[in-house]
This record gives sequence, structure tokens and C-alpha cells, in this order.
Amino acid sequence: MKSALHRTALVCLFAAVAARADLPVSEFRAHRAEVQKDLDGVLVLFAAAEDGDALSGFRQESNFYYLTGWKEPSAILLMTAKQATLFLPRHNAKKERYEGRHLSAEDPDAGAKAGFDNVLPAEKFESEFAAALGAASHVYALPSDPHYEKLKQLAPLRDIADAGPRIAEARVKKSPDEIAAIQHATDVSIEAQLAAWKRIQAGAYEYQVAAAFTAIILDRGCERYAYAPIVGSGPNGAVLHYSDNRRQMDTGELVVMDAAAECSMYASDLTRTIPVSGHFTPRQLELYNIVLNAQKAAIAAVKPGVPFWEGEASPDNAARSYIESKGYGKYFTHKIGHSVGIDVHDPPMPPATLEPGMVITIEPGIYMPGENIGIRIEDVVLVTAKGAQVLSSALPKEPGDIEKALAR
Repeated sequence: MKSALHRTALVCLFAAVAARADLPVSEFRAHRAEVQKDLDGVLVLFAAAEDGDALSGFRQESNFYYLTGWKEPSAILLMTAKQATLFLPRHNAKKERYEGRHLSAEDPDAGAKAGFDNVLPAEKFESEFAAALGAASHVYALPSDPHYEKLKQLAPLRDIADAGPRIAEARVKKSPDEIAAIQHATDVSIEAQLAAWKRIQAGAYEYQVAAAFTAIILDRGCERYAYAPIVGSGPNGAVLHYSDNRRQMDTGELVVMDAAAECSMYASDLTRTIPVSGHFTPRQLELYNIVLNAQKAAIAAVKPGVPFWEGEASPDNAARSYIESKGYGKYFTHKIGHSVGIDVHDPPMPPATLEPGMVITIEPGIYMPGENIGIRIEDVVLVTAKGAQVLSSALPKEPGDIEKALAR
């Protein structure tokens, strides 16, 4: 009986930390359908280069992933208003001995696994592209793509427009499945931050805090950071994108911890400011509450139809006005936030007006190098029909709650 209970406990434990599954293929079909609605030509996207990044491994190009859900290199997407075709390389026995077997157009189940009605070998792309051009008035591609010049050679008499804005328009509002993916990345990030806070103490190094964060996100099955973790103690907290994480923390300092996970290709973005000694000093508390109240004002201003960055009704103005009213306006040196999705800075930047289904950050800050103080508080926020839902509300940000979480 004991061993049976033990096995059951282990099963429950491993089930709790299993990696979240990728979005279903139906989600990516819906993404393609949205872009196809007003598509007046041919859209071509290429997968990311197969060598990837030596440190974090292969990561698919974000727009390509959004429309295909495909996480392998050397693929091509060809899309018209009525049809989408995925081109895959053939099997390469030598290469697959090193990398494992990849799905190919030769495989009988390729279409079902990829979620496409049409899957063809990569070498057929040029002939299929030429055929699609016959009935197309425009060609859309990404100018940043290494294959862009080759595409111009294949369509010498056509102007090739930037596909980015067209795809960004679809990406800005998240589906329920996408929101769930961002929520999962946020939940893992919260757990990882809380674990990392336990390493914050005088004499410890910033990289030790980052290491504790890293251990949790990898253990929970997330692929990578959403961005390089920022663990800025003392003077480093006043550097917005500090990422060296080499300094030794000292008594009486604050630590700006800006760190989040990317899980199943969707990101989060969270920042908290933590006292090394476990308690805020009176001066730190004064400044911290200014930032906190500015953030609360900005979140309260999140509503459909209001601009994000500009105008009196915007969340940016709500936070900025509050900080300025306390005499610290010159120390708030960046915008209030950005969109979040497949990329931690998801397009477009900024959205003209907020709409239900957008996911954004709200992140006011005060940075005072002269006092060796930086304070930023950042949450992930879903725009709803009525206002805002804070997806990261489980991570403490009230000063008393932070001090309780740090209690040893």
C-alpha cells in the first residue's frame, strides 16, 4: 500500500510540473484565416535559420510561428486568400542522425501533424510561387528575412510589400488559447521570482538570484527566458536594461528584479523591487509607494477605446501625472508599457487604442542614480470589455506583502 501511495504521489508531482502543451493546430488555422480575410496577393514567410542560437537553441521566427505553429527550421509558408501551403525539406538521413527525425512532406501524416491541407516538398516552392503570382496583384514578405532578395529575383516585375503590419494587426488581439498561454508563462514566472527572492540577501551575488529564477522556469518545462533577466542591486537598479548580474548585494539596498519566462513560445514580463534587508527604509518606502500608486492609476485607466501612450485618458498619462504631482517626473524616463505575446515586445508598438483581448504591461518606474535607487513595478494586464485584468496579481507588490514574502 505504501509503495502504491508513493507511486501515486510521484505521478501527481510530475503531472504538476509537466510542460504546457503547444497551442492546438486549430489555433494557427484561425490565425491564417484572419490574415487571409483581406489578403490581396501572395504572402511568403520563411522559417528561421536552422543553426539557431548557440546558447538557447533554435527559436522560430515569431510571425512564421504565429501563422503556422511550426517550430522547425527550413520551412516556407505560401499563402493566398484561399489557400495556405507549407513547404518542408525532405528527409536527410545524415542530418537526422545528429538532430533526430523531422517531419517531411514525404510522410503520409504530414498534413495532419502540421495542421495544413497542403504540405509540399521545399523544392516545389519556386514553381508554386510562380503559379500563385499569376493571379496576384501584390506580394507580401518580411524585409528583414535573409531570403527577401531571392524573393525579389523570383518576382522581378512585382513590388514586394512588408507583410509585418498585416500580420501585426492580427497578432494584437489574443485568443482565449493565447491568453491561457501567456497566463501560464506568467504563473511560472511568478513562482520563479518568489524562489529567487529567497536568495536576495546581503553578501549574495545578483547572478545567484538569477540562477534561482532559471532553475524554476526550466524545471517547469519552459524553453527559455522571455528576455535576459535583470537583477539590478543598488546603483544597478537605476539602469533600465542592466543585465550583467555580477554585483554583490549589500545591506540597505534595493534590487530591481525584471525577469520572466517564455513557455510554449509565449512570453510574460514581470518586475518587482525588493529590499535586500527584508524591509524598506523610510526613504525607499516613500519612493516605492509613489511608483505603486502610479501603477494603480495606470491600471485603472486601462479601458477599451483609450490610447495606450498618448492623451489625457491614457494609462501612460495617468502614471506620469501622478509621479509628476509628487515632484519626481524627471525620474520616470520611459513609456508605461508595451504589448506582450509571442514576443515580449509584441507588435504593434504602441497600439493606437486599447481593445479587449490585448495583453500589455503596466510598468512605471523612478530611477535616481544619485541616490543609488531604482524602483520599477511591472504587471501583465489583459484588456477586457470592462477594463483591466491583472494576470500577474499573485506576485506580491504591496510593501507589507513583499516584506512578508521575504521573512526568514
